[in-house]
Amino acid sequence: MRVLLAGGGTGGHINPALAIASIIKKHIPDAEFLFAGTPNGMEARLIPDAGYDFAPIKISGFQRKITPKNIARNARAAAYLSMSGIRSKKIIDDFKPDIVIGTGGYVSYPILSKAVQMGIPTAIHEQNAFPGITNRLLAKKVDEVMLTVEEAAQHLDTCVKYTVTGLPVRNGFASERMSRREAKRKLGLDDKICVFSFGGSLGAGEINHCAAVLMKWEKENGFPINHIHGFGKMGHDTFLPELDKLGIDHASNPNIIVREYINNMDVCSAAADLIICRSGASTISELQAMGRASVLIPSPNVTANHQYHNAMVLGRAGAAVVIEEKDITDELFLEKVTELIHDPEKLDVLARRAAETYVKDTPDRIYSVIKRLVPDITDKS
Repeated sequence: MRVLLAGGGTGGHINPALAIASIIKKHIPDAEFLFAGTPNGMEARLIPDAGYDFAPIKISGFQRKITPKNIARNARAAAYLSMSGIRSKKIIDDFKPDIVIGTGGYVSYPILSKAVQMGIPTAIHEQNAFPGITNRLLAKKVDEVMLTVEEAAQHLDTCVKYTVTGLPVRNGFASERMSRREAKRKLGLDDKICVFSFGGSLGAGEINHCAAVLMKWEKENGFPINHIHGFGKMGHDTFLPELDKLGIDHASNPNIIVREYINNMDVCSAAADLIICRSGASTISELQAMGRASVLIPSPNVTANHQYHNAMVLGRAGAAVVIEEKDITDELFLEKVTELIHDPEKLDVLARRAAETYVKDTPDRIYSVIKRLVPDITDKS
């Protein structure tokens, strides 16, 4: 079986593509894969690093705001688009895939569109509760549409047939995760309530500030708590000085772990009683898989405000507290967080409801979709 996957631009599109490849590989070990992506995107590094062949195709989005710089960008985007059909056909002709799967990002569109024209079975996977424009366009063309959550269907054409598959999570976040007590021991923490806050590898200014505010409250009130915080690359010059200004000596406090980059997310998440974070699609799925209470502060700086829609999947289910960044104040944040850490029963309710929203058989659902499209493949698992 030969599988062509297209997606890129962000880890939110790349990681699901890698996960889908792993699901197929588990059933068909001798399957062959080719990933199509932009030559300057994250995928150009991450895909080869994962051991897969990579086919570059130049494509970029159009800028809506008209400025001299954006006019030049749009001219370049138009040139790329005009050549993308030819490049897509060459990639498909050379690889001869049995199926083409898109996971979002601009690069998905020309590859999937050409595959549809050529009569090759096609599928897309949408990670967010509010689908991106590429997948909204492709949903009306491809053979199968896979959605992470049911709510995404509200934003697709009514004629689109779809399957809710959930979103694959990384190893360590699902059934094989360690217990909360074991994770705390591994991190050198005691059994007190543990808060884990982070804003991603780059960091998030608002979450960094909120973490500092919470640490100040913890110090002033002498509240027994463990706190893990990842401040990210962009927070290096702002978050640590803010802690110093607040008189928080995190280095000598055994109950505080502060890191620029959290390289053991699964362990820290397993240790947490409460997680404070953004609401990207992968993060939401990991909260569900872990069954963890959360305070979600969606990033307002994303297309179509899709993090808000992701967060509200848990918010409406009573599985998370959602605070929009435009509404947040130090007082409101502390009110919401301290109410939870003073009430373990409320934390347990949020955690249980998060777990109840998790799609536990995501790999099976995704493979079933693929099997429908390529029914003559032989499962060797």
